[in-house]
Amino acid sequence: MTEPSKSEATRKKILTTGRELVLKGGFTGVGLSQILKESGVPKGSFYYYFSSKEAFGCALLEDYVAEYLESFDALAETPGSAADRLATYWDGWLGAEAADGIAGRCLVVKLAAEIADLSDDMRRVLDEGVSDLVSRLAALLTEGADEGSLRTLPDPEGTASGLYAQWLGAAILSKLSQDEAPLRQARADTARRLFPDIP
Repeated sequence: MTEPSKSEATRKKILTTGRELVLKGGFTGVGLSQILKESGVPKGSFYYYFSSKEAFGCALLEDYVAEYLESFDALAETPGSAADRLATYWDGWLGAEAADGIAGRCLVVKLAAEIADLSDDMRRVLDEGVSDLVSRLAALLTEGADEGSLRTLPDPEGTASGLYAQWLGAAILSKLSQDEAPLRQARADTARRLFPDIP
């Protein structure tokens, strides 16, 4: 594996720092000066990589979506039944602390409502990422039904979309209440709906 160039490393540093700041303060709540200060990059260098804050936002989300889908694909390719792999994915939404799980680090949870009216380009990046994830979830639902580890569903794609929406809603409620109970309820409901050995 080749070492990234200095230019690639600087761009990655801006994106990594920016993601951490955006997770805490939202997209509009984080200024370019804060991103530059935290990443140790001069203003001129920022505009070498990104033509505007919106372009930075699109790159940030593209980077996040690619990383998320790569992580999901790695999980989907591990040994075991589709039911086991899906259970691992849902369990990943809950961390040892709420901030450690997928829900606490999810830019869809953090930004979807904010950017939907702010930037059509940023909205499109997240929307396409969600669609790609839902398709992957549906493929595992179908695989699980074929092997008998999951219930047979009449509409795997629709079920996957509904489950993801349920988990997003649970993640938002968990953030509001500072309590993982909504996520745990989603976990129990998902198990009842998908796993044949749970009545």
